[in-house]
Amino acid sequence: MLKPGTWHLRTRLVLVAMALLVAICAAVGLFSYASMDSFLTRQLDDQLTGAADRARDFGRPPLGGSGNKPDPLEGRGQRVGTIAARIQDGEVSSAGFLAADLTRKTLSAADDQVLLGLRRDGVPVDRTLSTGAYRLVAAQSPYGDVMVTGLPLTEKQNTLTSLVVTITLVSLGGLVLIGLAGTVLIRRTMKPLEQLSEVATQVSRLPLDAGEVALAVRVPPSNAHPGTEVGSVGHALNLMLDNVSNALEARQESEMKVRQFVADASHELRTPLTAIRGYTELMRMTEKFTPDGQRSLARVQSQSVRMTTLVEDLLLLARLDEGQPLKLSDVDLTQLVIETVSDEKVMAPDRNWHLELPEEPVVVRGDASQLHQVLVNLLSNARKHTGPGTTVVTGVMRSADGSAVITVTDDGAGIPAEFVDRVFARFARADAARATPVPAAPGAQTAAPSGQASAEGTSGLGLSIVQSIVEAHGGTVEVSSRPGRTEFAVRLPAQGDAPSS
Repeated sequence: MLKPGTWHLRTRLVLVAMALLVAICAAVGLFSYASMDSFLTRQLDDQLTGAADRARDFGRPPLGGSGNKPDPLEGRGQRVGTIAARIQDGEVSSAGFLAADLTRKTLSAADDQVLLGLRRDGVPVDRTLSTGAYRLVAAQSPYGDVMVTGLPLTEKQNTLTSLVVTITLVSLGGLVLIGLAGTVLIRRTMKPLEQLSEVATQVSRLPLDAGEVALAVRVPPSNAHPGTEVGSVGHALNLMLDNVSNALEARQESEMKVRQFVADASHELRTPLTAIRGYTELMRMTEKFTPDGQRSLARVQSQSVRMTTLVEDLLLLARLDEGQPLKLSDVDLTQLVIETVSDEKVMAPDRNWHLELPEEPVVVRGDASQLHQVLVNLLSNARKHTGPGTTVVTGVMRSADGSAVITVTDDGAGIPAEFVDRVFARFARADAARATPVPAAPGAQTAAPSGQASAEGTSGLGLSIVQSIVEAHGGTVEVSSRPGRTEFAVRLPAQGDAPSS
């Protein structure tokens, strides 16, 4: 069922205007009909009074009171259709009407009963006889009888019918013309609102969530003049867009400063981290430590390696944010998957690693090292967040549109539903703690319980790097997860659609 509240404003305006016009036309028509009916009735009553006077004068009895009384219809001036009747002693002694051939025609017995039922007060009334509708008047004559005179209502009814037809046709024609003209005018009047809607729609489609945004869309000055209602809305919308644009520029400037700081800090950290690792190796080879000292030194070395990996990830993200050109070449995804999965098998032999590969190689145009990084991050993500015995299936296929699809699927516990939407965000992790577990004191037991996911720490940058690399290649990455099945799907464009270097 259509709801008026969901209609376009111009449609509702046209319908309201048409409804008002219909009401006005109906009111004018009713008033005209009532006025014409009253006028014609008065005119007919005047004519009826004249006919009654002529009938009474002509129908008076002869001098001396002897002989038949003359027929009133034979008098001069009586019009065609006139009815004349004389009632004596409660009976109709003569009743007839003047036919079109100017001859007298008698009325039926049923008509006589209608005439006998008339009031004799001289007030005209409408009655229907066998010959049609009549305006009748009955009055006592000075000669002791009652004279009944009547005129047909045909002319009055024909005039009123013509009036109704004329008013109806003129009103319909006027409504059609006014409706068309009103639709055009209302559409032109509402056009500024449509332009405001177009501006708002364009802004709503802009990617305002991240990156540099050029918010150059504005309402035209002709529709942003605050002197009118629409202009006030357009002016307010432009002020809001200016405010949003300034906020986006400030956010972009702040974001660029943060990215530059991260890149500079990461670059500066590489040298001291390399020195820490080097001196740690040197101390392990040249100095003698107790078992606890050896374990502590090993922890220092492992944490420096982890921190170096984090710094390298941050530098990679910084380069991707800057949009540095890719080193494009033909990459065989099938061979790349085989090599990467083989490396993971060595690192986690307690997982079940399976491959689903096509018979023909799947080749794309891309940066081989970065695509390798994508696979490493997806597979290590499956390894770190699932327990021993988990099955991880890596597949490659060519879709119907020619794009290449890489899938990594595991049958682990799955990703929490509230975390799926932000799984690709930087530093996003499903666990509540941002930091990895604090290293245990020397000699303490650190083994994870059997069946639990790996306790290996994560930085929360792996999937963000995956998304950035895939988007730099013009592709997309999606995730779907439920308990017992989590799948990451990377879609890379066909070779002809690959990004230029």
